[in-house]
Amino acid sequence: MTKNAGLSEARRNKNDEFYTQLDDINNELRHYKDHFKDKTVLCNCDDPYESNFFKYFALNFYYLGLKKLITTSYVPSPVAGTQLSFDDIEGLRNAHEKQPFRIEINEVPDFDKNGAIDLDDIASLLKHDSNTTSLLLGDERYPAGDFRSKECIELLEESDIVVTNPPFSLFREYVAQLVVYGKEFLIIGNQNAITYREVFPLLRDGFVWLGVTGGGMKFTVPDDYEPRETRYWVDEYGQKWRSMGNTYWFTNLDHKKRHEELILYKKYSPDEYPTYDNYDAIEVSKVAEIPADYDDVMGVPITFLDKFNPGQFEIVGATESEGKGFSNGLWVDGPAQPVVAGMRKYKRLFIRRKDRS
Repeated sequence: MTKNAGLSEARRNKNDEFYTQLDDINNELRHYKDHFKDKTVLCNCDDPYESNFFKYFALNFYYLGLKKLITTSYVPSPVAGTQLSFDDIEGLRNAHEKQPFRIEINEVPDFDKNGAIDLDDIASLLKHDSNTTSLLLGDERYPAGDFRSKECIELLEESDIVVTNPPFSLFREYVAQLVVYGKEFLIIGNQNAITYREVFPLLRDGFVWLGVTGGGMKFTVPDDYEPRETRYWVDEYGQKWRSMGNTYWFTNLDHKKRHEELILYKKYSPDEYPTYDNYDAIEVSKVAEIPADYDDVMGVPITFLDKFNPGQFEIVGATESEGKGFSNGLWVDGPAQPVVAGMRKYKRLFIRRKDRS
């Protein structure tokens, strides 16, 4: 793993402070219900209680049949303690509100006896059960709450499935850790991660794939987030928002969409599908226009991965943003983008139809 700055430093990066909405979590998670029965779920890049990931799993603890839910906070947290004071939480009384902590629950009792689990029941659990919460301390290398710290790795080892929105700036390292520890996961990442040298081989070889939803999500951002000209607004309550059209769920949990066949209708012609100047493949500028009768290598937009059925196609290569391309199983020096008639194209995946016999 690369020696990046601590998680606390990454969180000061404005590109990392994006807070996922409950609707987006629900829209994706509803496709994986059967995966969670009797499992321990870890959300290790969140603000417990304030986190919508924590809310989702706590509210659906029995519906999903969870065995345990673990969430950890980090330092510094822009929102920790803003909805439920640390003095109100049994296990955190007298602690500083910016101290990192973990919440671990095995049940969510119906405290108000209204026949449903709601946020009031979760708040009551945190207020009255000292066993659910404890402070995180960090270690000699990483600050408390950093997913790479010893105590957070111990929680990772205990878990079955990891679900969260990790810092985009540490995405490579975060995914590498999940793979090393053999964990199932469902996490949010930037579309550009598809061609990362550390991520692409996992996608190519079927160890990771995209989730069901994605492409466009909106996130709340901190008060000190700098305004943007596009995809940025402030609501009537003064909350700042940012939308992104290139965010996706990355997972190794199977789902039905992954096995849907892409319907092809176009026929190949050399005039419509030119060959690259620098890659032995044809250019297909739109996923919907992949020719149905072409069996050799094709370069397609990276958005193809959202339609990728491993029973229909194989991924054989990719261009990459760090001045290298993927060819014959190796990363080689060369232009980051493929070229057609002297004109560079954007990043491409190289695919081939599987045997249709």
